[in-house]
Amino acid sequence: MAKYDDASWHYEGDYPSDLSAENAATHIGMFIAWLIENDLMSDEQIEEFYDDIQKVKRRDLSGAEYLINNLDEKFCDDDLSDLGNDFTQDYYMDNKSFTKNRGDYTGDYCNVFNAFDENNPIDKPSKYETVYHVENSWENYDLIKKIIDQRFAEWKAYKNPPQN
Repeated sequence: MAKYDDASWHYEGDYPSDLSAENAATHIGMFIAWLIENDLMSDEQIEEFYDDIQKVKRRDLSGAEYLINNLDEKFCDDDLSDLGNDFTQDYYMDNKSFTKNRGDYTGDYCNVFNAFDENNPIDKPSKYETVYHVENSWENYDLIKKIIDQRFAEWKAYKNPPQN
């Protein structure tokens, strides 16, 4: 099992003292909500957490809540289908050939929310003090969803270029 992300990696150390630990799950949860919405979870996740997956799809449960309640705050490869893993490895993780040419999830997240992240600095004043200050809301999810949708389409074309 490989771990893509873990909320505890974020709320330890220099994490903002004015935020709850749950805020560390927001950015991960938005990506998981997109994966759930696009039916990219593993068969085991679907079998074990079917009701909660349906709640995320109905927007009665956020991706961050799903991460905390069902995944013990850990986002791992065994949570996803093969296609979900292939995309996540190329887009969620940085320093992949796709992300070098198109961008990675964290960079896109910071740009969409105009949030400061020392690893992905932006060229304009930050709206949010840190990436952890972004509200866990469906309105915010809809903003990042557009970018993930775009990256997924670009990734599919990148992986399967047109044949001449």
